[in-house]
Amino acid sequence: MKRILGNSLALLFLLIFVNTIEASTYKWSLSTNKKDSYVNEAIYLHYSCHFSDSAELYVVEFNPTSNNDNYSLKLLREEAKLVDGKKVNEYELLLVVKEAGPFKLSLNAMMKKTNKDSIENSVLGRDNANYEEFSTAPVELEPISVNVLETTQNLVGEFSLSYSNTPLSVEAYEPFHLTLEVKGYGNFTELDSINYTIKGVKIFSEPASKKVALTKEGESGTWIKKFAFVSENNFTIEPLRVNYLDLKSKEVKELKLDAIRVEVKSPSFTKEELLDEKEKEFSPSYEYIYYVLTFLA
Repeated sequence: MKRILGNSLALLFLLIFVNTIEASTYKWSLSTNKKDSYVNEAIYLHYSCHFSDSAELYVVEFNPTSNNDNYSLKLLREEAKLVDGKKVNEYELLLVVKEAGPFKLSLNAMMKKTNKDSIENSVLGRDNANYEEFSTAPVELEPISVNVLETTQNLVGEFSLSYSNTPLSVEAYEPFHLTLEVKGYGNFTELDSINYTIKGVKIFSEPASKKVALTKEGESGTWIKKFAFVSENNFTIEPLRVNYLDLKSKEVKELKLDAIRVEVKSPSFTKEELLDEKEKEFSPSYEYIYYVLTFLA
């Protein structure tokens, strides 16, 4: 009798629990930090899903990251938490639009809920495979709407340029090293096209390295590129001029580096001396052959 009563109470509590959490409702919302932006300017998006309770049965699947010819969308942060006993899912994203004009984008989330039968079978210990463990429902979120403004500059943000180099006087064929460093925030990738061409000078460079983090303003940090120049004669590194749209002043500004004159000292050796000596041609030794044949005999 006690066993029957215990099972009944367990079933009663289970039904109350299931019916309570099945009543969960939710609401999505979207906020952005700007309605107007320039091409290649980062736009901060904040999506949130507020539930009416702790929503133990619900799992939210939302992964909208993308990178195509029209826009890129990166995930900055995501979090699921309880606020006053109610579940809240938050997603922070960075949107960069690559073409001017009105831009509109609709995203979907998938609401995944554990079914009632799955809970009952788990609690009561029944082994019944004739049910679905989850039910899913797609939700179309509030569309993103932005007016994207044209700009003559592909590079946008706020930047500062500094550099370092080895002494301006080098020996012939000794490399002169130059390191460029740009700090700030914006679309650093546009800086990767910086290169030098000097007649009579061999130029070596490493791929640019970035030490950046995603922030509400976009990529924020440092961009570094290193060069080595090798010549047997004096040479000049031409001035560097890189225009960008400054997002703070809304004006076109310039990253600049003045010309660098490098003195190359006459070599104390000839160019041929730098090359490896040609390997001596192998010629058989008859004395060696004689000893080998004697040993074999």
